Amino acid sequence: MSDSPFGFGLPPEEPENGDEGKKKGNEGGQGGPANPFGFGGAGGADNPFAAMFGSLNPNDLGAAFQQLGQMLSYEGGPVNWDMAKDIARQTVAQGTSDGSKDASVGPADRSAVEEAVRLADLWLDGVTSLPSGSGSAVAWSRAEWVEATLPVWKDLVDPVAERVGAAMGDVLPEEMQAMAGPLLGMMRSMGGAMFGQQIGQAVGVLAGEVVGSTDIGLPLGPAGRAALLPVNIEVLGKDLGVPKDEVRLYLALREAAHQRLFAHVPWLRSHLFGAVEGYARGIKVDTSKLEDVVGQLDPTHPEQLQDALQQGMFQPEDTPEQKAALARLETALALVEGWVDAVVHEAAKPRLTSADALRETLRRRRASGGPAEQTFATLIGLELRPRRLRDAARLWASLTDARGVDGRDNLWEHPDMLPTASDLDDPDGFVHREHLDFSELDKMLGEAAPRDDRGDADDSGDKDDKDDNQK
Repeated sequence: MSDSPFGFGLPPEEPENGDEGKKKGNEGGQGGPANPFGFGGAGGADNPFAAMFGSLNPNDLGAAFQQLGQMLSYEGGPVNWDMAKDIARQTVAQGTSDGSKDASVGPADRSAVEEAVRLADLWLDGVTSLPSGSGSAVAWSRAEWVEATLPVWKDLVDPVAERVGAAMGDVLPEEMQAMAGPLLGMMRSMGGAMFGQQIGQAVGVLAGEVVGSTDIGLPLGPAGRAALLPVNIEVLGKDLGVPKDEVRLYLALREAAHQRLFAHVPWLRSHLFGAVEGYARGIKVDTSKLEDVVGQLDPTHPEQLQDALQQGMFQPEDTPEQKAALARLETALALVEGWVDAVVHEAAKPRLTSADALRETLRRRRASGGPAEQTFATLIGLELRPRRLRDAARLWASLTDARGVDGRDNLWEHPDMLPTASDLDDPDGFVHREHLDFSELDKMLGEAAPRDDRGDADDSGDKDDKDDNQK
């Protein structure tokens, strides 16, 4: 049985940079539970609450009660992000399943990443009209990736967790909610911990897989900062038979291309995150199951709530709203990844002998997703991978041949100009179709915006005021 109840272990002692750190009393917390909504402990602990009273020594028992108190006293938002951060860092410190450990990034790796991003931007200048979006280039350890990306994970997950958490307060009649206040408060705290544990676990595992800040097609890091993870690049290139410098440069091209898109297509970020929020608005929770659980819950036996959470009573249902939002997100991710794939291939093909092999490796890796991405898909129903990456890449390449670099990249000026899911089915039809120039429409609307109700663009003249007085 796990020495750490709930599958939570104490956070490791961390070095100043990175997470090669030595763990202290951290035997538990290995791996995530099979049920995405449960707290199933490591090592097969069926009842993590009972684990507190098992073979714990006094120090472990005190830590367990402290963690339980923190969990039940949590009064923040729908996700306990402090818990998520601790678990993510702990997961990183444990290393990956292949045995690789995190390490602080040394000066040589930092210099190599900076040089690779500079060269990548130089190559990209010749294949896209979008200017550089990388104000700086950084090399991160896995632990630094966790720290830098958690704010964006919060933006992604909170809308979904908020909707699920609201169901906890909706299952009782209004007149009973005041009486059940302490119970509802405990349920919300448990819900925040539930999401915090699972998100922390997934982010920690994902930190062992990603090679940059844009691997999942979303801008996870700070704006304008291209980032690569040398330790993960080393792992990726180990079995490819490709020189390390070429692997790093190819990944720098992908990172720099993503940065150009998100820096110079101002509506793109809100478009992607809006699809996630649209999905959250469409969530329907099985409140009948929740009502049954609440009605039978004995407050003196909190493990009953634990068991109910493990049964997945908050699993969202499929709805037309969700399906529409997910379709929007899937198409947008495919277009982003397809553009990056096409542009990077055009830049790398004449210069890197391994360009084709690296392209295929990254395509397969991106399309299949790793264990952490599957955890997110199970947890909140979101699959952050572009199923139609190859279709989108072919469409962007055809657009380059037919309209040139400028004609292709001009489509990013307005979301209504982009290809749709049906256009991916008929790329030739889209490529040769005439499109409206929305830039002119936006200019006309911008010029018309300052005009007042009288149709006057000039709002500073005394004549208007005098005319109004006469009326």
